[in-house]
Amino acid sequence: MTDEIKRKISKDMTFGELLQAYPDTAQVLSGYGLHCVGCRIGVTETIEQGARAHGLNENKIASMMEELNAAAV
Repeated sequence: MTDEIKRKISKDMTFGELLQAYPDTAQVLSGYGLHCVGCRIGVTETIEQGARAHGLNENKIASMMEELNAAAV
């Protein structure tokens, strides 16, 4: 994975921004228990905030970010 791909999505993006730009990432989020597609809070909440609210630790967040960036095409 190149650095350019890794930087497409950051944990500071909101779920709204993420899903608008990369709708296919919804499957990755669901795999981590984040069903943010229909959540009103998800529009303004950052990926990191939502992940932490759902109990994901730093390692899980890092893994999820890698998967999100791989899915961002």
